[in-house]
Amino acid sequence: MNNEFVKSPRLNEEADDALDIRVKTVPESDSSFVKKLFADGVISKEAATKLLPFLIFLSVLGMLYIANSHMAIGNIRDIDRLNKEVKELSWEYKSLKADLMFKSKLTEVAKKVDTLGIKVLTEPPKKIVIHRNEH
Repeated sequence: MNNEFVKSPRLNEEADDALDIRVKTVPESDSSFVKKLFADGVISKEAATKLLPFLIFLSVLGMLYIANSHMAIGNIRDIDRLNKEVKELSWEYKSLKADLMFKSKLTEVAKKVDTLGIKVLTEPPKKIVIHRNEH
């Protein structure tokens, strides 16, 4: 690799000799490591077949984990939907209760039964007293 910034030759070569220059070797690429791993027999076909039940177990465990998370999300959505429904029913209950209280007032009842000919009492009711001897 050329250094484009240095245009003139080095004048002080003795200074270069005094420097301790160490070259670091770069390891081989990953593809050769993988080739070595399977080619040299570190993981053989027999070892891979022995690990197959464990790998199947891990994959089933992963599928169960995914299914569990899907079910949890579904349950959360159901809970939210039911909470909204409970709030709506509570509002409906409160409005119906207020309407019933209004319609059960004496004046409102009098208006409704006026068509039947029943009138509101203007005098207090009379108390009927029965003595035991008169019976």
